[in-house]
Amino acid sequence: MRTTSRIFWILALFFLAAAVVYGLMTGYAAPMGIETVGFPALLMATGLAALIALTTQITAKKFPNQPEEDEVAPVSAQAGVQGSFAPYSWWPLWAAIGCAMAFLGVAVGWWLLGLGMIPVIVGVCGWVMEFSRNEHAH
Repeated sequence: MRTTSRIFWILALFFLAAAVVYGLMTGYAAPMGIETVGFPALLMATGLAALIALTTQITAKKFPNQPEEDEVAPVSAQAGVQGSFAPYSWWPLWAAIGCAMAFLGVAVGWWLLGLGMIPVIVGVCGWVMEFSRNEHAH
């Protein structure tokens, strides 16, 4: 985690420097408003890299002795349960169909985006609540 944190801090500094250089070269806004997304996009990339760096840095402080930091640790040191996934779940299919409809709706028509949001919401809610049944139901 410490190495990951350092990499993302370096990326944040790079994006910040690129944003400053880009802003100085374009006057922080393109003439006649033709292209105005570059400088804010670079600032947002800086924020994203800094957010990931800060998160991994905090995680590294909470869990200091992780196997990925040990250069001589065997691969089996990181073994274990990585998550719980439903093997035969149909909910991701519905979420994917809805996402495909929603993305297609941007090109075809906004009505299709709205129609695609229905299976997205149903699929994601079903996927999240899949194991919340019987004694674990809320």
